[in-house]
Amino acid sequence: MKKTRNYKFRLYPTYGQQKKLQNNIDVCRWLYNHFVESVQHGFLSRNDMNYMLTELKQSEPWLYDYNAKMLQMVSTQLDAAQKILKQLCKNGCNTGSLRFAKYGDYRVFTYNQKGYVLEKHGNKDFLWLSKIGWIKIRRHRNFLGKIKQITISKSKTGKWHACVCVDLDCMIPQIDFKRSVGLDVGIKNYAYDSDGHSTPNILNLQKMLRPLAKANRTLSRRKMGSNNKKRALRWYQIIHERIANRRKDFLHKLSNQYTKKYSVVFVERLHKLNMVKNDRLSRAIMDSAWGTFTNMLDYKSMLIEVPAKNTTVDCSRCGTKVQKSLAIRTHECSMCGLILDRDHNASLNILKKGLQLFHIELPQELREVTPVKISEMSMKQEHAIEVNGRSHIHKQNFLE
Repeated sequence: MKKTRNYKFRLYPTYGQQKKLQNNIDVCRWLYNHFVESVQHGFLSRNDMNYMLTELKQSEPWLYDYNAKMLQMVSTQLDAAQKILKQLCKNGCNTGSLRFAKYGDYRVFTYNQKGYVLEKHGNKDFLWLSKIGWIKIRRHRNFLGKIKQITISKSKTGKWHACVCVDLDCMIPQIDFKRSVGLDVGIKNYAYDSDGHSTPNILNLQKMLRPLAKANRTLSRRKMGSNNKKRALRWYQIIHERIANRRKDFLHKLSNQYTKKYSVVFVERLHKLNMVKNDRLSRAIMDSAWGTFTNMLDYKSMLIEVPAKNTTVDCSRCGTKVQKSLAIRTHECSMCGLILDRDHNASLNILKKGLQLFHIELPQELREVTPVKISEMSMKQEHAIEVNGRSHIHKQNFLE
């Protein structure tokens, strides 16, 4: 079985190499906008755009100074954008037409199949790119397999990265439903599993609101087009980048923890676009990034979504519906006397629903849940899941 795996490494180009990299981005953006102008008159396939590129090189001979595969990948990118736009229109979405890429919004280019070499010279790693030369790269981990393509990207803060796409031969691992867990995500407790372990929500954006608001005020007071405006914008982007990096670090460590311990993870299918319409909770929901967390679990392990209906209301022992508002954090069943944290009760219901989808017999501990007091449960809860190191597990498609 062939599997594609991506590795992202930091680049440290010199000042001259930065100018060449930025020049490649500008050329790709110019070519992208040229194709967008032609696409507005009708649908163009990738082959049509490649023929246009050949004719364009005759009228614009300076294009021969750039890697041919890099320029052809622009047509591939635009062809994929057209197909996605067409599919969204079929689904009834009001998408409009393709737009031109502005300066600063287009920050990637791709070398496909050739035009790159990744080697180790002494104690340092270097990446050779056609028309650019050798660039210092920090390869913090090794990988096996054949490199298919390399995508060079520039962040808003000016950092350069190389995303290396590798083809690997792998075996499909065996799925053990005995090592399965139900996971309920929330705002107070980010994740509460069916084994009774909880992880508090760190809310990175909430912690950085004051410096972010200060940077935003400074940016709004600067004169448009001045160097002070550019410096204020850069600092504003740096703060946003720090928030995003902290959030990704937390999500990678948490998803890696569940991936190593369990074989199957059941989560509830949430309609996040409807949930963020709540004015009081929208910022906390967006800051939690539940969709990113489930995507990480999806490519690291086997993730199965179950319907979210009544997972919080139903009693995990007897099935009696116990209505409760968001302010009530305790599940108390008057029929069987079960007392649990509401998130723990929901995670047990999620696990039951997930196992019932595959007609798997419920474990004995799920059929007979021992009632416990809230004070005792709070003492046994784990307030943080400690993970040593970063996640090195990548996507494995178990459903093929």
